[in-house]
Amino acid sequence: MTKTFFTLLICLFQLSSFAQDTVTVKREFANKAYVSLYKENADLSYIAPGGEFGAPSKYVISGRLTTVFMLLGSYKSPIALALIPDFTVRVRNEFSAAVRTPSYRLGGVVYARLNTDPQNYQYVELTFTHHSNGQDASPYNTNGTINTRNGNFNANNLALSYRFGNFTMPGIDVGYYSFNHRVGLQWYKFFRYEPALNEGFGFTRLLYNFSWRKYDEIEKRRQDKNQVKAEKETWRLNTEFSYAINKIPAKNLANIQKRLNAEINFNYSFPFMHNIFLMAAVGYYGEDNYNIYFQDHYGYVRLGLSSGFLRNRSRHYEN
Repeated sequence: MTKTFFTLLICLFQLSSFAQDTVTVKREFANKAYVSLYKENADLSYIAPGGEFGAPSKYVISGRLTTVFMLLGSYKSPIALALIPDFTVRVRNEFSAAVRTPSYRLGGVVYARLNTDPQNYQYVELTFTHHSNGQDASPYNTNGTINTRNGNFNANNLALSYRFGNFTMPGIDVGYYSFNHRVGLQWYKFFRYEPALNEGFGFTRLLYNFSWRKYDEIEKRRQDKNQVKAEKETWRLNTEFSYAINKIPAKNLANIQKRLNAEINFNYSFPFMHNIFLMAAVGYYGEDNYNIYFQDHYGYVRLGLSSGFLRNRSRHYEN
């Protein structure tokens, strides 16, 4: 009887250890997989000849360069940390091809995953971002209007976002999709900012983004592929919305023309491209997010190339 009892105890201990090891492996796998998701869900960089067609000013070219410096992305932790530089410039269509007021953003992000299933992921992120234009002249012209030539712009914000999405199952000969959402809130007035922004800046914004992505097998006929598939993200449809809900002089809460920012962009990558898309975007600025131009509102079209952390990997046929 005693021998049977001890045997049962040993079996229970081994089963418990096995279960703990299984949970640990699952968590470690999720921690690493989520780091890739954080980067894939980051904004895309782009180059757009002609800039944004429809803007009050004419441009030769505009460009945005952003990336993710992952400071902490370990299999041991469900928390990740990153720095995100985000620089946008618009080269004006004039003799000197001036940039005048480049738009500099530098932020820090804390990510926290909420489950261990990367196929149906959920996580939250908290971002602090400093935004300025490198100018130090008065933000006002002598006539009291906003100085968009070399006027100072600086602002800082926090954004709290909940991100969730899912991937369809890969097929043998067909691709698969992902559906990705972001719901968030952005605040500016917690921090120091240029007082001229009280003229009508969206200090508090509701955020919503949706991204639909397609992944396909590529290079099917290569001679060395054996039992390995090469796959990549072939296209991405993004929609972005934000709406200012703070008090704005002479603009009530239903004033969509001033408060709404929205864009839809489609990005397509040919099989021979690696991490590059052809990009076409249509949007509306109720508040131009290019720093000191915050009083401009207009519809626009943007055409060019985009790039980011795109899924491009090899996968064994059995996976």
